[in-house]
Amino acid sequence: MAFTDRAAHNAALSAPPSNRSGRRGSMEHLPAQHGRYEALLKKAAALPPLKTAVVHPCSAETLSSAVDLKLRGVLDPLLVGPEDKIRAVAKAAGISLLGMVIEPVEHSHAAAERAVELAASGRVAALMKGSLHSDELLSAVMATSSRLRTERRMSHVYLMDIPAYDRLLLITDAAITIQPDLDQKRDICQNAIDFLRLLGVEKPNVVVLAAVETVNSKMQATLDAAALTVMAARGQITNAVVDGPLAFDNAISIEAARAKSIVSPVAGHADILLVPNLEAGNILAKQLIYFSGAGAAGLVLGARVPIILTSRSDSLEVRMASAGLAKLVADQNRQAGAGV
Repeated sequence: MAFTDRAAHNAALSAPPSNRSGRRGSMEHLPAQHGRYEALLKKAAALPPLKTAVVHPCSAETLSSAVDLKLRGVLDPLLVGPEDKIRAVAKAAGISLLGMVIEPVEHSHAAAERAVELAASGRVAALMKGSLHSDELLSAVMATSSRLRTERRMSHVYLMDIPAYDRLLLITDAAITIQPDLDQKRDICQNAIDFLRLLGVEKPNVVVLAAVETVNSKMQATLDAAALTVMAARGQITNAVVDGPLAFDNAISIEAARAKSIVSPVAGHADILLVPNLEAGNILAKQLIYFSGAGAAGLVLGARVPIILTSRSDSLEVRMASAGLAKLVADQNRQAGAGV
C-alpha cells in the first residue's frame, strides 16, 4: 500500500515519455496542497500503539508531545529521565501525567544509555528524542556495546510533503553523517530505498544530487554520483532506479531537464534525493519547510529500532507522521524477527 495513488503513478510511468512528462514530477503545474501524510496515518492507525522510550522529556514541548501521541493511540510512551524534573515540568505546564510510566535516571546521558538498553532488551520497540541533543542520543545508539547497531550505516530521512510537488519526497541524509564517503552513501541510499518500499513504492526513483549534471574530477559529489549509478546497475544497490549527478532543478522539474537536454530515467520525477553531505541536505530541507510550507516527518533508519527525531517547531501533523513512520518500521522489524 502506497502513500500516494501509486496505481495512477505507475500508470503514468508506463506511458510514453511524451505523454507523461508534463503531468508528473514537475513543480510548475501543480496546485499547492497538503494532506499526503493521510494514507500513512491511516495505515499506522491500524497498528497497536508503539511502545516507545521517550528519552529525557524534560521540556514542555517534548513532554506534551509524548502525552498527546499517547492520548491519540499512536505511541505507548515510557518516559526515561529524571523523575523529579519531568514532574516539575508537567506541573508548570499543566500537563497531566495520568497513565504515563516513568523510568527514572539521573540525567540526559543516563537517559540515552537506559533507553538503548530498553530497546536492546525488547522492552520498547522505538526511541524518541526528548529535550537532549540528537548526537547525545545517537552516540548511545552507535556505541559498540549498545546492541542496536546493524551492518548498515545509520542514516536520517526527511519524508517531505511539499505543496507544489505531486508526491512525498524523501531527502537523505540531513542529520547524521556530516561528510559521507562512497560506501556510506551506498548505505544511506539503500536505507532510503528499503524504507520507501515498505511504504509501497516498489521501485523508487533516486536522484544523486550535485551542483552540475556532468562528472567533474574536481567535484567529489559528481564522482560519487556516477559511482552510485554504476553500483545500482551492477546490483550493489537494489530495487531502485538510481541516476546522477543531477542538479536539484533537473531532479524535480521535467521542464528544467528538457531545457538542458538531459536524458535520464529519473530526471523530473524523483522519489528520493540523495544529498552530497549533511549541510546540503539540512539547508535543502529547511528551505522547503520555511519557503514552501513543506511538512518534514523525520526518522533514523539503520538501527535495530526506529528512532524518532522531532523538532520543537514541528506541527502536530508532522509529529504524528513521524510516529506513524516509526510504527510501520517497527512492525516490519517485528515481522522479520518472527519470520513472517
